[in-house]
Amino acid sequence: MNQRTKDHDIQVNLGHRSYPINIQTGVIDRIAEVASEVVSGKHVVVVTDSHVGPIYLQRVVGGFQAIAKRVDHITVDAGEKSKCVSTCDELWQRIDDFNTDRHSVIVALGGGVVGDLAGFIAASYARGLNFLQIPTSLLAQVDSSVGGKVGINLPKSKNMVGAFWQPKQVLIDPSVLNTLDDANYIAGMAEVIKYGLIMDQSLFEFLEANVEAIKSRDLEVLSKIISWCCQCKANVVEEDETESSGRRAILNYGHTYGHAIESVFGYGKYLHGQAISIGMECAARLAKELGMVDQEFCDRQTKLFKAVALPTDCPEEKHDALLAAMMRDKKVVGGVLKFILPTRIGHVELVDSPGADAILRSLQNI
Repeated sequence: MNQRTKDHDIQVNLGHRSYPINIQTGVIDRIAEVASEVVSGKHVVVVTDSHVGPIYLQRVVGGFQAIAKRVDHITVDAGEKSKCVSTCDELWQRIDDFNTDRHSVIVALGGGVVGDLAGFIAASYARGLNFLQIPTSLLAQVDSSVGGKVGINLPKSKNMVGAFWQPKQVLIDPSVLNTLDDANYIAGMAEVIKYGLIMDQSLFEFLEANVEAIKSRDLEVLSKIISWCCQCKANVVEEDETESSGRRAILNYGHTYGHAIESVFGYGKYLHGQAISIGMECAARLAKELGMVDQEFCDRQTKLFKAVALPTDCPEEKHDALLAAMMRDKKVVGGVLKFILPTRIGHVELVDSPGADAILRSLQNI
């Protein structure tokens, strides 16, 4: 991995809920300098997981101890299964034992699971605590740490319990991706590619042209990609913070299928990004059947997924169960399932379900 990159600061403009995204190599070792406005003199609770904690927890806690009134920390089991009611109950009890009050700050140190879980704890305890994100996975850095969606899973429904709760700050250190395992790194690329497909053709073309640099985790390329995706996400969130206008729904391209795959096959069987790349393939097949895209679109999408080693085939069994799970999706309105489907590279639209038969055909690997 190269050792130098440019710093990027992005502002998410949401009135009194606005916050900065600081993208800086080495920022994880400059906590006291960068996060002082949010944390100085406050009680801090760092939430991390069993994979990230052994690598970064002490460094981050040490940084906060230099400016915070006191620092506590909690480690949960790594993986999607921790995004559940029982883990929430444990965390609520633990932070209550810490004498956490309304001036305390919850810090999420980890990937998307930790960010969603800690964010939900922040949103719900004492009717809302300040919240800071330090994402350590590619998926969290380019997507889930920005935008304020926090929550947990139910056994049959992904992300069904949650809130919109914006962080006060997001600190992204691209260099921490060097310690991310290959499977999670590649899974994060699904969300990166998604942004090119849904709203930025130039990003998609950049990814096509830089596959080898992506696979080798070139720090300059990664920093550019992270900044690019965060700016895309910020633009959408600024337009539609709580999905009231429908604009933010475009971020769910492939997610109706992907969330169903995660829940039906058991959380953890597929990494989130793996399920989403399969979901985008299914969505592209459905769009092609509806005449919204041509075969060239499908081929380019599939080629890029395969080039970075993302899965493209839907599991061949349990198609009826997948359909049933999709009908519990948050985008079901009045019994009608909605899909985000592409019309070209860089643009998608929200459309009503064409019916069960078409959905089942889109689940078939071609």
